[in-house]
Amino acid sequence: MRIALVSDIHGNLAALEAVAADIVRHGVDAVVNLGDSLSGPLLPRETAQFLMAQDWTHLAGNHERQILELHPGSGAADRYAHAQLAPRELAWIATLKPALQYSADVFLCHGTPSSDITGLLETADRHAGAADIEQRLGQVDAGLIACGHTHVARSVRSARGQLIVNPGSVGQPAYADDHPYPHAIESGAPDARYAIVECRQGLWQAQLLSIPYDHQSMAALARRNGREDWAAALASGYMPMSA
Repeated sequence: MRIALVSDIHGNLAALEAVAADIVRHGVDAVVNLGDSLSGPLLPRETAQFLMAQDWTHLAGNHERQILELHPGSGAADRYAHAQLAPRELAWIATLKPALQYSADVFLCHGTPSSDITGLLETADRHAGAADIEQRLGQVDAGLIACGHTHVARSVRSARGQLIVNPGSVGQPAYADDHPYPHAIESGAPDARYAIVECRQGLWQAQLLSIPYDHQSMAALARRNGREDWAAALASGYMPMSA
């Protein structure tokens, strides 16, 4: 069983198309999208339409929820995505869940099994320790747990021998956050990230992949839409303060 994991596309259609083409070349059995697919100053509606046409399993990320729960204090990325989406796309994301028991041995979540805003393998800009990971896993006992949200590509083994995989971000290679303190997440490259997981002789293994694409076109789009921070991140994989 070979499964491609994608996550945190954030409306970056060019990156998504490059990843989808690479997935075809690898010949997987299934594709799973772990959420945060549309929010951002890029191409949310076109990205939604692309995803809706695929025979993939999709989760909702916190940004899907935030797009649907739009209010005056919502962030600019969610407001932009909501304004671009038609009722059909909004209805589609309303059907998605933040976590899913995919099979007896595979569990999917955007953040953790119980939260769409907590990272399973990261705490802000630091790798989470073994005790934190165990606490966040709760009672999930699947052999493979796939998660997203933090944009940090990483695979670890739990104390119970489970493989936990975050494929990284397809479409947003760096971002800044103020919670729980100001920090930046930076992949250090503009490439699109995804993962392929495979079960061999009852044991799961992961391959973390980095795919080049026409990132300058997406950086230029972000700039035209008034988001210089996104433009810098898309062009370099770093936030402007440390680029």
